[in-house]
Amino acid sequence: MSLSLRNTFLVLFVAGLYLLEGTTEYWIFSGSPDSALKMLNFALIAAIMALGVNLQWGFAGLFNVGIMGFVALGGLAAVLISMPPTEGAMAAGGWRVLLGLLMGAATIVLTVLARAKMAPGRLRTLTTLGILVVGFFVFRWVFDGGVAGVEAINPASTGNIGGLNFGGENYKDYGWMAIVAWPVGGLFAAGAAWVIGKTALGLRSDYLAIATLGIAEIILAVIKNEDWLSRGVKNVTGLPRPVPYEIDLQSDPTFIERAASWGLDPVTASTLWVKIGYSLIFTVFLVVLLVLAQLALSSPWGRMMRAIRDNETAAEAMGKNVTARHLQIFILGSAICGIAGAMIVTIDGQLTPTSYQPLRFTFLIWVMVIVGGSGNNFGAVLGGFLIWWLWVMVEPLGLWVAEVTTAGLDPTNWFAVRMSEFGAHMRLLTMGVVMLLVLRFSPRGLMPEK
Repeated sequence: MSLSLRNTFLVLFVAGLYLLEGTTEYWIFSGSPDSALKMLNFALIAAIMALGVNLQWGFAGLFNVGIMGFVALGGLAAVLISMPPTEGAMAAGGWRVLLGLLMGAATIVLTVLARAKMAPGRLRTLTTLGILVVGFFVFRWVFDGGVAGVEAINPASTGNIGGLNFGGENYKDYGWMAIVAWPVGGLFAAGAAWVIGKTALGLRSDYLAIATLGIAEIILAVIKNEDWLSRGVKNVTGLPRPVPYEIDLQSDPTFIERAASWGLDPVTASTLWVKIGYSLIFTVFLVVLLVLAQLALSSPWGRMMRAIRDNETAAEAMGKNVTARHLQIFILGSAICGIAGAMIVTIDGQLTPTSYQPLRFTFLIWVMVIVGGSGNNFGAVLGGFLIWWLWVMVEPLGLWVAEVTTAGLDPTNWFAVRMSEFGAHMRLLTMGVVMLLVLRFSPRGLMPEK
């Protein structure tokens, strides 16, 4: 079988899995179009994240396990852009918070300048310590007072600074601001990646992995504990979205008439319409990012990146700035993960910091890239769709296995009781088995790099 025919078969196979979920009520398939569209939407987001990781690993060989942190920053951007500002927050302490942050940044800048301008010695050491100590206490005095003022504003429902949506009480009418938040989420992640890259990209791959994981946990700890920013673990709910609300469609006579012409009741039709709207928007973003990634891969810059990945020493001997190029690709890949993180919060309608688990936002994305084929953008996207389908469907598959193996047994039987719990633990086992099989029989992935 030729490579192109094999790739076509793989794409059709994965598409068939989603089609069966939406049309066939048999075996583990629900036959629910609503379920299939929901799965498809999250698979599109997962494919975008896999594309970002593939840029870092497949193009440059950078082992980033801090994906969760960049995804969380994208989610934070969705809140800060698409939500309305909290009434009275700026007057109560918002300006003081911003001033405190500026003073903290100024302290760091002054420290760097002092160390750069002064000659090494005791005076430089004392000056550095003086700037840091004084700057820290002044920063905390200004910043903490502002935070206390913001968090005291109706903490049961707000207690945070809010966002930039200018719609006021009708902020949900400005759903297009959710789409504006997506590239801003990419910028947030890119900024964090620049800071991380400046400090960690000189490390070897294993140390880089540890550094990125640690920094991701720091980012998540900030989001969880700084209530003034995003309400912390109290969550932000009611985010606007770029598609209509089901209840509005169900009260629209034109839509009700259209739904009747489709042979659907308004509730079912509105649910499907909203999910199809998300699918179209996510598909546009995925296609644009995929085209840009392909253009980058086939450009001189992309060939240079792969040359650096394959042999850094030879690339440096040819005059290439390896560290600078690594920083570029690290920022680009992280920005794509930030965009995907903002999309997740938009489709969920809420920011839930406790949901950012390394299992889902790091391990699972890496499985997608490895299974799909690192270094191949189309392979990473295919891996995103296939692994997400497995992630969702292995639980009903586990329940089916339990039902078959315990048929005819007393429900109180030890084996029957244990097998009834099998479905809930099926995901990790399946992901591990899939990775082992792919690494054994197709170590370069289902769609290997050309």
